[in-house]
Amino acid sequence: MKNFIKTSLLGGLVVMLPIAILGFFFKWLFRTVTDLIQPLTDYASSIYPVPEIVADILVMVIILLSCFFIGAVVSTKLGNLLHQTFDHVLQKMAPGYRMVKEVVVQVFGSSENSPFSNGQVARVKIFGVDCPTEVTALVVDRSDDDTYSVFMPTGPNPTSGNIYHVKKAQVTLYPDIKLDSAMRTVIACGAGSAELFKNAVN
Repeated sequence: MKNFIKTSLLGGLVVMLPIAILGFFFKWLFRTVTDLIQPLTDYASSIYPVPEIVADILVMVIILLSCFFIGAVVSTKLGNLLHQTFDHVLQKMAPGYRMVKEVVVQVFGSSENSPFSNGQVARVKIFGVDCPTEVTALVVDRSDDDTYSVFMPTGPNPTSGNIYHVKKAQVTLYPDIKLDSAMRTVIACGAGSAELFKNAVN
């Protein structure tokens, strides 16, 4: 009876806790966004007599539509030229802008050099071919002397990590493993790695 109660309680926690954490996260995210757009919400409420939450949703929809419109314009030749000019001016006026932009571009994978869009999944012997220790990593570049540049993401945050330059012999590539599958094991701090590499062809 005691084991049944313990097992049932732990089973319930395993089911409910992730849902609760996800709920708290979205609640925090919604509050953060609404705090940022509060001036626009106040302006919308002054024009349209609607509840504040409706005004918040309306403003967020307008912002999303604006992002879509800007993205569509930037994809044109003229829009791209205007964007590059604006980008150049903003980099001069705000030195930290370039760093923030590069981080955003890398994370969302819209850059040609982004490891999150073009990196190849591999297991790397970072301590040398004679050491059996391997890490899950992404091959992001290759040089003419058979040296690979690899990015080793850290769990549970895969956007941070370390860069290593290793010899080809230290790298085992897994071209049939998708990046998102490898990133899930990193987020899970290694859980699922055995299954990930079990049936993979290198």
